[in-house]
Amino acid sequence: MTVSESVDFRRGAALFACGEWWEAHEAWEGPWMTARGDDRVFLQALILLAAALHKRWAHGSLTHRNYDKALRYLDALPAEYAGVDLAQLRSDVWAALLAPARPQPGRPALLAPGGAAWLE
Repeated sequence: MTVSESVDFRRGAALFACGEWWEAHEAWEGPWMTARGDDRVFLQALILLAAALHKRWAHGSLTHRNYDKALRYLDALPAEYAGVDLAQLRSDVWAALLAPARPQPGRPALLAPGGAAWLE
Protein backbone atom coordinates (compact mmCIF):
# COMPACT_ATOMS: atom_id res chain seq x y z
CA MET A 1 0.00 0.00 0.00
CA THR A 2 1.26 3.49 -0.84
CA VAL A 3 1.26 6.29 1.69
CA SER A 4 -1.65 8.04 -0.03
CA GLU A 5 -3.78 4.87 0.11
CA SER A 6 -3.81 4.66 3.90
CA VAL A 7 -7.01 5.50 5.75
CA ASP A 8 -5.16 7.84 8.12
CA PHE A 9 -3.57 9.71 5.25
CA ARG A 10 -6.92 10.19 3.49
CA ARG A 11 -8.57 11.27 6.74
CA GLY A 12 -5.79 13.80 7.28
CA ALA A 13 -6.18 15.13 3.73
CA ALA A 14 -9.93 15.62 4.25
CA LEU A 15 -9.38 17.36 7.59
CA PHE A 16 -6.69 19.60 6.07
CA ALA A 17 -9.06 20.66 3.27
CA CYS A 18 -11.75 21.52 5.86
CA GLY A 19 -9.36 23.77 7.77
CA GLU A 20 -9.03 21.30 10.64
CA TRP A 21 -5.26 21.57 10.56
CA TRP A 22 -4.45 20.31 14.04
CA GLU A 23 -6.62 17.24 13.48
CA ALA A 24 -4.94 16.63 10.10
CA HIS A 25 -1.56 16.86 11.83
CA GLU A 26 -2.71 14.25 14.36
CA ALA A 27 -4.08 11.93 11.64
CA TRP A 28 -0.76 11.98 9.78
CA GLU A 29 1.40 11.27 12.83
CA GLY A 30 0.53 7.55 12.92
CA PRO A 31 1.59 6.86 9.32
CA TRP A 32 4.61 9.15 9.76
CA MET A 33 5.91 7.07 12.68
CA THR A 34 6.13 3.93 10.54
CA ALA A 35 6.99 5.54 7.19
CA ARG A 36 10.47 5.35 5.68
CA GLY A 37 12.37 7.25 3.02
CA ASP A 38 10.52 9.76 0.87
CA ASP A 39 7.16 8.78 2.36
CA ARG A 40 8.41 9.90 5.77
CA VAL A 41 9.78 13.15 4.32
CA PHE A 42 6.42 13.76 2.59
CA LEU A 43 4.40 13.19 5.76
CA GLN A 44 6.77 15.33 7.83
CA ALA A 45 6.29 18.20 5.39
CA LEU A 46 2.50 17.85 5.56
CA ILE A 47 2.55 17.74 9.36
CA LEU A 48 4.64 20.91 9.49
CA LEU A 49 2.39 22.71 6.99
CA ALA A 50 -0.66 21.77 9.05
CA ALA A 51 1.07 22.98 12.22
CA ALA A 52 1.97 26.28 10.55
CA LEU A 53 -1.63 26.90 9.52
CA HIS A 54 -2.95 25.90 12.94
CA LYS A 55 -0.55 28.23 14.75
CA ARG A 56 -1.45 31.09 12.41
CA TRP A 57 -5.21 30.76 12.60
CA ALA A 58 -5.80 29.23 16.05
CA HIS A 59 -3.15 31.19 17.94
CA GLY A 60 -2.53 34.26 15.78
CA SER A 61 1.15 33.51 15.27
CA LEU A 62 2.71 35.56 12.51
CA THR A 63 5.96 33.61 12.55
CA HIS A 64 6.46 31.01 9.88
CA ARG A 65 8.97 28.68 11.54
CA ASN A 66 7.00 25.49 10.80
CA TYR A 67 6.44 26.57 7.20
CA ASP A 68 10.16 27.20 6.79
CA LYS A 69 10.92 23.76 8.25
CA ALA A 70 8.39 22.18 5.87
CA LEU A 71 10.17 23.78 2.90
CA ARG A 72 13.34 21.88 3.74
CA TYR A 73 11.40 18.62 3.47
CA LEU A 74 9.49 19.69 0.36
CA ASP A 75 12.76 20.67 -1.34
CA ALA A 76 13.88 17.03 -1.02
CA LEU A 77 10.86 15.81 -2.99
CA PRO A 78 9.73 16.23 -6.60
CA ALA A 79 7.06 18.85 -7.35
CA GLU A 80 4.50 16.03 -7.37
CA TYR A 81 4.59 13.21 -4.84
CA ALA A 82 2.03 10.52 -3.94
CA GLY A 83 -0.48 12.15 -6.27
CA VAL A 84 -0.21 15.55 -4.57
CA ASP A 85 0.91 18.72 -6.36
CA LEU A 86 3.45 19.86 -3.77
CA ALA A 87 4.38 23.01 -5.65
CA GLN A 88 0.74 24.14 -5.57
CA LEU A 89 0.37 23.12 -1.93
CA ARG A 90 3.44 25.14 -0.97
CA SER A 91 2.04 28.19 -2.76
CA ASP A 92 -1.47 27.79 -1.32
CA VAL A 93 -0.23 27.38 2.25
CA TRP A 94 2.02 30.44 1.94
CA ALA A 95 -0.93 32.49 0.64
CA ALA A 96 -3.10 31.24 3.52
CA LEU A 97 -0.45 32.19 6.06
CA LEU A 98 -0.26 35.73 4.66
CA ALA A 99 -4.00 36.21 4.15
CA PRO A 100 -5.78 38.85 6.23
CA ALA A 101 -8.57 36.40 7.14
CA ARG A 102 -8.81 32.67 7.77
CA PRO A 103 -9.15 30.79 4.47
CA GLN A 104 -12.47 29.30 3.50
CA PRO A 105 -12.74 25.49 3.65
CA GLY A 106 -11.31 23.86 0.54
CA ARG A 107 -8.08 25.87 0.36
CA PRO A 108 -5.40 25.09 0.99
CA ALA A 109 -6.00 21.47 0.12
CA LEU A 110 -4.04 18.56 -1.28
CA LEU A 111 -4.53 18.82 -5.04
CA ALA A 112 -3.52 16.52 -7.83
CA PRO A 113 -1.30 17.92 -10.59
CA GLY A 114 -3.52 20.06 -12.81
CA GLY A 115 -5.58 21.35 -9.90
CA ALA A 116 -8.16 18.59 -9.48
CA ALA A 117 -9.23 17.98 -5.92
CA TRP A 118 -7.10 15.13 -4.65
CA LEU A 119 -9.89 13.40 -2.75
CA GLU A 120 -12.37 13.35 -5.63
